[in-house]
Amino acid sequence: MVLNPVISKLANKLVVLASASPRRLEILRNAGLQFEVVPSWFKETLDKGLFNAPYEYAVETAKQKALEVARRMPFKHLKTPDIVIGADTIVTVDGMILEKPVNKNDAYRMLSSLSGKEHSVFTGVAIVLCHDKENEEVDYQLIDFYEETKVKFADLSESMLWEYINSGEPMDKAGGYGIQALGGMLVEYVHGDFLNVVGFPLNHFCKQLDLIYNRSTSSSDSESSSVCLSESGTRSNSLGSPAKHNASSSSRQSNHTKNSPSASPVHKVKRTGSDFEVDESSWTLVNSSSNQTDICEADTLPLTTSRGQGTAHGDSEPKREDLQRIIELMDGFKASKALFTASQMSVFDLLQSRPGLDAAQVAQEIKASVKGTECLLEACASLGLLKSKEQTCQKLLYENTDLATRFLLSDAPSSLLGYIQHCNITVWPLFSHLESAVREGTNQHEKAFGKKSKDMFQDTIYYNQDVKLRFMKAMHSIANVTGRAVATAFDLSSFKTACDLGGCTGAMAYEFTKAHPELSVTVFDLPAVVDMSEHFTPLHRDDRVSFVAGDFFKDELPKADLYILARILHDWSDEKVHILLKKISDACTPGCAVLIAEAMLDGRRPHSALQSLSMLAQTEGKERTERQYADMLSKHGFGDTRVVHTRNFLDAFISVKI
Repeated sequence: MVLNPVISKLANKLVVLASASPRRLEILRNAGLQFEVVPSWFKETLDKGLFNAPYEYAVETAKQKALEVARRMPFKHLKTPDIVIGADTIVTVDGMILEKPVNKNDAYRMLSSLSGKEHSVFTGVAIVLCHDKENEEVDYQLIDFYEETKVKFADLSESMLWEYINSGEPMDKAGGYGIQALGGMLVEYVHGDFLNVVGFPLNHFCKQLDLIYNRSTSSSDSESSSVCLSESGTRSNSLGSPAKHNASSSSRQSNHTKNSPSASPVHKVKRTGSDFEVDESSWTLVNSSSNQTDICEADTLPLTTSRGQGTAHGDSEPKREDLQRIIELMDGFKASKALFTASQMSVFDLLQSRPGLDAAQVAQEIKASVKGTECLLEACASLGLLKSKEQTCQKLLYENTDLATRFLLSDAPSSLLGYIQHCNITVWPLFSHLESAVREGTNQHEKAFGKKSKDMFQDTIYYNQDVKLRFMKAMHSIANVTGRAVATAFDLSSFKTACDLGGCTGAMAYEFTKAHPELSVTVFDLPAVVDMSEHFTPLHRDDRVSFVAGDFFKDELPKADLYILARILHDWSDEKVHILLKKISDACTPGCAVLIAEAMLDGRRPHSALQSLSMLAQTEGKERTERQYADMLSKHGFGDTRVVHTRNFLDAFISVKI
């Protein structure tokens, strides 16, 4: 089962994933689905004790995530999605539901309870189909289901448990492990859908899309249940015939099954100003398999909303989605600066150590005004970086979201804090002179900082140790989050030695040795960089990574089978790139290869195109296309090029010496 039978029907639809999980993003994108990501603001605080079975809790959480996004988007984003997908994954063992661990001790508790046992992984999925109405109302149809996979752990020793926990991998994963990564070494067997354990049951999801778009709509041919509220108040099901309101119908009974998604109640909500007015007379339900309408109690979120009457749509009125896109672009710099400011003031580290502080308490800790802090916290909450809950005294208490915990803490394994600080202190001032950079075609260091651009590791007058260390932290954080994707992009089993040119702290090199046990990597960088690399030595140092000091433009390159150039070539002009590629070619024998990791310009992706604009303001270099790199390498005897778009910051490109 693949998405091909329905992909053409989804091509022109706005599909939204109500989750920031990188694993769900990867699964769905690899399946060919085009979608936007709008993380849900639904607070996962449902009482587990109210559910008869664990899967009911996962399904309900997924449903509320999807409904929250579906309801919010028409008001906050000025556009209505066609489809919203919500999902929630839990692990259960001995009657306990295990979600994400809150700290290392919690991870130990979870993993030790799984040791030597078979457990279940449930993923609840909700699909919300949204339909705009002429009178500014939105109809929502809900389909939900779940998938169960059985997983058996080996008997885990204390040393293995703590080695895995200290890797940092358990901290953002249900049950405290990631089967697709290091956690796979803990598993003896899997019975069921492997991707369900990763975080999304793709096969079951595809079957539901097939039911929605391709199969007969008769009740005998449908596995799914759904609900929909029509404009007139008559309840209808897009997969079946209209169902009339029946006030004498029996109350709804919860009946989730793995192959039969359940229906949910429908609410009609009218917007009055900034508030919502609930029309309780509209609380009804349609079950598509029986076309029966039931009277139900309200769920947490309304399923049908009205966006107000507004003015008549004339030909000259801009589309809401177009207007929203422009607004998002206009406000982009504000969001960036809010992120930079909160990071610089250690807001995320503070709320990780002391979650549940109010604005006044945060202001006291970061030594800022209460008014300013309150504005900053609300901005971060609107961006999905913080979440808040209201106290009885009407104060909001703040804590980090999973997104902030993973990427914005100073000690997080995937922390981007170093790169964020670099963007704030260096890139932001340069971008303020972008007009000059475009007009002149030169970097803007002198205007931004009062001095010409120099190599910070060669210049001891302009650049002190703190500046150099900050730059290395930036490069280290990017290598940390991109290294695995680059290292695993190709089969490198034929290479035994590699040289990471300009490898900085060695973060990328360590990812290569983790992914390829037979490979040893030499990091070749300037003497000042090598001297400072000791600040970044991992706890579990790998002897297969070594450091050699030198200048790759001036000095002889270490011999290797594979030369790695990660975020190096974009810093330099074409002339200097050719000088470096010639040196590599001279050092290579046939069969050796060059692996380039850069943000390729192909496809006009915003990240790579904006990165190229950034290079204009910062250096003499630029981002390039796959074809440009291939043409450059061919001039130096390299061919058999292959490219992998990792969907990370960097794409991977490899070419072999002929």
